[in-house]
Amino acid sequence: MITTLVENVRSLYNVGAIFRTADGAGVSKVILTGITGCPPHKEIRKVALGAEENVSWEYHQDSVAIARQLKQKGIKIVALETTAESALYNQVKYEFPLCLVLGNEYHGISPELLAEADSYIKIPMRGMKVSLNVGVAFGIAIYEITEQNNTTGKQ
Repeated sequence: MITTLVENVRSLYNVGAIFRTADGAGVSKVILTGITGCPPHKEIRKVALGAEENVSWEYHQDSVAIARQLKQKGIKIVALETTAESALYNQVKYEFPLCLVLGNEYHGISPELLAEADSYIKIPMRGMKVSLNVGVAFGIAIYEITEQNNTTGKQ
């Protein structure tokens, strides 16, 4: 099982892109937290093209509380964030069930939620910018993760 936790993503278009990619990658659930917008919303639908109706989702105000609940259920929390401990996303052997955490477009994942993560992954940046759009970064990372999940045979 693969879940995605979305913390404080401001753009409804990014939320729509996350839903559409989650649907394509076979993510079990999208958990929206904080200021992240929720369906139904025309901007989300414009990008998601109906994927928000196909992917199970829920909203929780407190991202840290929900991460703790997931951990209590044995779900590994993986933060997509560049930290001193971050490993390259394609050089990690993932453990399942797993929840991939995404953060705000400008500030990233909150320090409080980062503290709950079991591991951190990053995407290498070779240009002048230090990060990608959250929806794009999610797409890159989730397909590596789901490929490993399919390889292990754990759906």
